[in-house]
Amino acid sequence: MPKLLIIDDDVASCRTLQLHLMTQDFEVQTAYDVESGMNLARQMQPDLIILDISMPGRSGLEALPDFRQDYPDAPVIMITAFQDMESTIAAMQGGATEYIHKPIDINELDNAISCALERQKNKHDNIKVTCNDRLNKNSMVGKSWMMKEVFKTIGLVAKQPVTVLITGESGTGKELVAKAIHNASNRGEQPFVAINCAALVETLLESDMFGHEKGSFTGAVNRQQGKFELTRGGTIFLDEVGELSPIIQAKLLRVLQEKEFSPIGSSKVIKTGARILAATNVNLQNAVTSGEFREDLFYRLQVVTIDIPPLRERREDIIDLVQVLLSKINKELKKSITRLSNETIEAFMHYDWPGNVRELKNVLTKAVALCPSDTITLDLVSQEISQLQPNRKKMSFIEEDNDELALLSLEDIEKLHIIRVLESTNWHKGKTCEILGVSRPRLRRMLRNYHIREPQEYN
Repeated sequence: MPKLLIIDDDVASCRTLQLHLMTQDFEVQTAYDVESGMNLARQMQPDLIILDISMPGRSGLEALPDFRQDYPDAPVIMITAFQDMESTIAAMQGGATEYIHKPIDINELDNAISCALERQKNKHDNIKVTCNDRLNKNSMVGKSWMMKEVFKTIGLVAKQPVTVLITGESGTGKELVAKAIHNASNRGEQPFVAINCAALVETLLESDMFGHEKGSFTGAVNRQQGKFELTRGGTIFLDEVGELSPIIQAKLLRVLQEKEFSPIGSSKVIKTGARILAATNVNLQNAVTSGEFREDLFYRLQVVTIDIPPLRERREDIIDLVQVLLSKINKELKKSITRLSNETIEAFMHYDWPGNVRELKNVLTKAVALCPSDTITLDLVSQEISQLQPNRKKMSFIEEDNDELALLSLEDIEKLHIIRVLESTNWHKGKTCEILGVSRPRLRRMLRNYHIREPQEYN
């Protein structure tokens, strides 16, 4: 019978999980702080540990490396009430097998335990790296399950010497992912250099990347070092890598294979220790099929692939993104815009955002610049977004001119909106999904994230 140890300062949660897991044929012990958990672990030698990330005294995140060192064969599943990228990455870098948010979905936990024990049985090693204190730089926002998966992958690959291909539509934040990988890696103190592969003509781009000798082409009046030479032990981020010409593709392949290159007009071989991260918003596999992109380079670039979801597929992140972007824009423009009108929020939640996060930022920047008060109203956003308002009868169940509502956070407003839609449909999930414009799995996640429980009369 597998032995499980639960360490969580939430006594009620501990006992609930213990009772459930005991019915699944596990021997389960509980502790309510890290020190007690360590003492209990020495006695029972657990096969798996469920560890809360934040507790009074020593936190689970601080203790994670010790548990991984003392019990290397025991997978650790981290649980937390927090939704931030930094703790997710730090937990995965600390050696956690899985990362689950409260309130805990029992099915998700059961699946995580089953997978972890199966991997242990097959003797698959978990990646063990240390926590990083530079994770606040270029922090990303996202509580959707898709972004949580992105954060987990960042934590797992950051310190591994592998090439990462970041895919996603324009404006989804691919460079932010690259910066997060760089900052969480052992190269975090070294340069991070971004190169837009579509911004320069071939000769200038080749020179920018690899450098050139004096007189090697018209206008080359002096020798110039390329970014691969200057970056040395840092990170090179190649944005829009699918736009590279065949000549530069060949030189990049040499860098990936041999860790060396030659400047334009020179036979000199220069070694480079730079790590390469690449991004594209096109399907490189199709480009390979059509002969526009080298197949060998494609496979060298996509050792690990991270796909960034478009904003329309993670609408639950929009409110958090608005809050973070508003704070940054207020500082840049020296404004104090603190609220969005109800109809503006509703329009944002139902708009498809073809330009993704970049478009959201641009819309907010324009609105903040033109806003005469402390509240962004619908007339300050683009017509394409504001035209969604004729459907307001379908979308909105939030009354206008509510003074109490104006004092709520954007997150609270979203929660209130969901509750009112549910109430208006008598908690009919299908109708609620249609009105909110979300799928059933997304609605379930929203209810779980906001701790919204169905009244007994509707069960």
